[in-house]
Amino acid sequence: MADTKKVEDKLERKKLKRAARKKAAPKAKRTTARGANKKKVKKMARGQSKR
Repeated sequence: MADTKKVEDKLERKKLKRAARKKAAPKAKRTTARGANKKKVKKMARGQSKR
């Protein structure tokens, strides 16, 4: 991403960022599912909601 810290004007900054995004190489596809690192929750007790 282009360094836009010195650009004060919001629209100008937006233009620069958009151009940089277009130029950047596409990101690689994910190897695992997005939620793979999430803590897995075991089945809770039946009845009243516990979380």
